[in-house]
Amino acid sequence: MNQWIAIGALGLVGVGIPIGMMVVSALLRPTITEQGKTVIYESGEVPTGTAHVQFNIQYYMVALLFVVFDVETVLIFPWTLIYRPALEGGATLAQVLVPMLVFIGVLAIALVWAWRNGAVEWVKSPRASRRKTERQS
Repeated sequence: MNQWIAIGALGLVGVGIPIGMMVVSALLRPTITEQGKTVIYESGEVPTGTAHVQFNIQYYMVALLFVVFDVETVLIFPWTLIYRPALEGGATLAQVLVPMLVFIGVLAIALVWAWRNGAVEWVKSPRASRRKTERQS
């Protein structure tokens, strides 16, 4: 059997199953929309105010920094497991240590850059500052 036949069959199954599921779903679902499905929140909660809420960008900056340093941890862990066996296997200290030190150095430079640009400082929004001033008055 030619290997391209197997790859083609796998491609057809990979495309056919989702399309088949969408077709079956379209045939079985109710066509009359319920009143509850047209409101913003299906839970029955009546919305108040506008839907536009301005979030502090600091939440996203902290999340991005967390992801960067979380990935660093994920990449350092396997290196720690192969460090000693690599040295015992005949690798030099420079061959094992220098790549990880370069990696950590790049991340340290990124942290210093983020720190200097204020990415890790929690800045209060103008609205929160205004509320605090109003409460003190």
